[in-house]
Amino acid sequence: MIALRLVLVTTITLAMTAGAGAQGAKPQPKPRPDPAPAAAPSPSGNVDIAYGAYQRGYYMTAFAAATKRVEDKSDPAAMTLLGLLYADGLGVPQNDVKAAEWYKLAADRGDREAMFALAMFRIVGRGGPKNRDESAKLFAAAAKLGHAAAAYNLALLYMEGQQFPQDFVRASELLRTAANAGNPEAQYALATLHKEGRGVKKDDREATRLLGAAALANNLDAQVEYAIALYNGTGVPKNEAAAAELLRKAARRGAPIAQNRLARILATGRGLKADPVEAVKWHIVAKAAGATDLWLDEFTQKQSPETRSAAEKDAKPWLALIAASRT
Repeated sequence: MIALRLVLVTTITLAMTAGAGAQGAKPQPKPRPDPAPAAAPSPSGNVDIAYGAYQRGYYMTAFAAATKRVEDKSDPAAMTLLGLLYADGLGVPQNDVKAAEWYKLAADRGDREAMFALAMFRIVGRGGPKNRDESAKLFAAAAKLGHAAAAYNLALLYMEGQQFPQDFVRASELLRTAANAGNPEAQYALATLHKEGRGVKKDDREATRLLGAAALANNLDAQVEYAIALYNGTGVPKNEAAAAELLRKAARRGAPIAQNRLARILATGRGLKADPVEAVKWHIVAKAAGATDLWLDEFTQKQSPETRSAAEKDAKPWLALIAASRT
């Protein structure tokens, strides 16, 4: 089942229920920063001075150059850059109202980056009142112009069923567009639909292919789900060793499900050499983060006091991080 949540100031993202096995733990989606506009070529073919200055961190120079381009050419890309500078307070005092004004000017002139940025402002109420209907229209306009993140967000609105009638078929089409453009969140979301058979044909092979693509792009939830599929041979040839390494990577990034699965692998010695201390350590960490596992509880109780003590010592830095994240 897919659930929707809003990540303020950045974008809408997905939260997915945990893979089979561990109880109570869910991959926690990380906020993804809005993509910075790419450098725009000038008519002469050179990199635009304003965007070049922005990318090098010379924000006052970028502001002056963008302002001149607006005055001389009414350039929508320069308007978008001014909106970004005001939105983030780079080179000028932070001002959401002015940012929204510049984004709207650029959006009205067909700039897809401005449409997306203004949609994000409207959905959370930055620089003006919340307006999800306007946000949906802006996402749709930007998606039509090939903006992958806008297509992804629009797909989520179709799945949510508030701005539009709920339509998983339309959502899957939009996710496919964004996934084909390389958007890892869309790849992960579309994989989930293929696993469930919602809006698309149930297809474990395609789901796993999409999870693999998103995992390569460092999507943490996808890394966990792809590793589990790889370990079980679901939609992909079984490879316990490769799955174990990917779970180790995701565990070190703080994914409770990965920590739980890694603990089981280290306890059983399937995919990695058995290591009771590491197994108990990762179980302690995963359990503290909410991934309970009765089998690993029993495994831990069977270990020697020395093994449990060493594991508890190794787990302490992780437990401190978990505690700090909750304060």
